[in-house]
Amino acid sequence: MRLSPLTIAAVVAAGLLVGRRTYHHYHDSILDEIEDEVQSGLSTAAVFGALGAMAAGAWLMSTQLRKGPAEDLTVEESVELDVPVSTAYNQWTQFEDFPKFMATVQEVKQIDDTHLHWRALVGGKVKEWDSEITEQIPDKRIAWRSINGAPNSGVVTFHKISDNRCRVMLQMDYTPEGVVERVGDAVGAVKLTTKGNLKKFKSLLESRGHESGAWRGTVAEH
Repeated sequence: MRLSPLTIAAVVAAGLLVGRRTYHHYHDSILDEIEDEVQSGLSTAAVFGALGAMAAGAWLMSTQLRKGPAEDLTVEESVELDVPVSTAYNQWTQFEDFPKFMATVQEVKQIDDTHLHWRALVGGKVKEWDSEITEQIPDKRIAWRSINGAPNSGVVTFHKISDNRCRVMLQMDYTPEGVVERVGDAVGAVKLTTKGNLKKFKSLLESRGHESGAWRGTVAEH
């Protein structure tokens, strides 16, 4: 009763690839794929499941198209690490290392102590923007906001659990731009990506056991 990866990919494509080709084209492609699966022995229940997913994708797409201007959205995720809180904080201050654990981030350049330039894949497109560190307290919190490009802001906080264990909590506020980003948010893509990034951060730091660098300066809230 399982769909092949190819079928699942086709179903997702029907719901998310908006504007490049018409939905009817993907509708026909998915039906052709499902027919192939039936000939390969796929169960009737799975076929109806695929058709249901296709219909849900079409409904989601049309719902997003009818919406007005996108509203600000918030994602909150956390992870516990088996390292001292200072180690987690120190590693997070190494912003140019972000592509090592952030799946969609291609490059981060640190311009000065409080300004960064980002390049990332957002909604299937490469976007660039600058951000400003608005507050930084060693071993406690780092807050930022974009100053151009993709609108976003947030804060990451660090909490000591024991001498060798801590919790990292990340909150991001952003405004999805365009239908693809809005549909992606509706299916929880940003939340899943954020959760995955924190897990990779945990794996990276725990496997190494120490930070790659540190900046212990303070930025007053502004």
